[in-house]
Amino acid sequence: MGVDDILLEAEEKMEGAVSHLAGELRGLRTGRASPALVDNLRVDYYGAMTPLGQMAQIGCPEPRLIVIKPFDATAIQNIDKAIRTSNLGLNPQSDGKVIRLVLPPLSEERRKQLVKLVKDQGETANVAIRNVRRDANKAADGAFNDREITEDQLDEAKEQVQELTKTYEGKVKELVDKKSVELME
Repeated sequence: MGVDDILLEAEEKMEGAVSHLAGELRGLRTGRASPALVDNLRVDYYGAMTPLGQMAQIGCPEPRLIVIKPFDATAIQNIDKAIRTSNLGLNPQSDGKVIRLVLPPLSEERRKQLVKLVKDQGETANVAIRNVRRDANKAADGAFNDREITEDQLDEAKEQVQELTKTYEGKVKELVDKKSVELME
């Protein structure tokens, strides 16, 4: 395996860790209504656990209101149940055709808990990035031991892997800081 292959694979995995974190943070409640809050919520739909976004139109007509309009009206009860059993802390109101979710304002204590959760998720992403760095360095060492690359190429590869690590850790920090500020507003 060449240096370019090692770097490309490492970059793809690090990008995956950052993308996963961004998805996790999108689903965190900030006091503002967002379709992403319930989009990936799993609903029992004819025996299959289906993401809510695939079975309903989700909109936010007001800053603290989410409106869910299922494509199949018979799914309303299952959607209602899924929302109630989730850890979102929301109380759905249904009129038989649409479900409305009113988001109450977050208390200061809850905001601080959410910021702590965001930081924990950010640290998990950083650990994943560091694991990718470790694996890339091992792959480079293996390529050197197999005489596929020279010692200079090995040093250069490790340097580039470290640069990638710093770049992606910076992206994680940026995401965590942005979400933390958003939560404390």
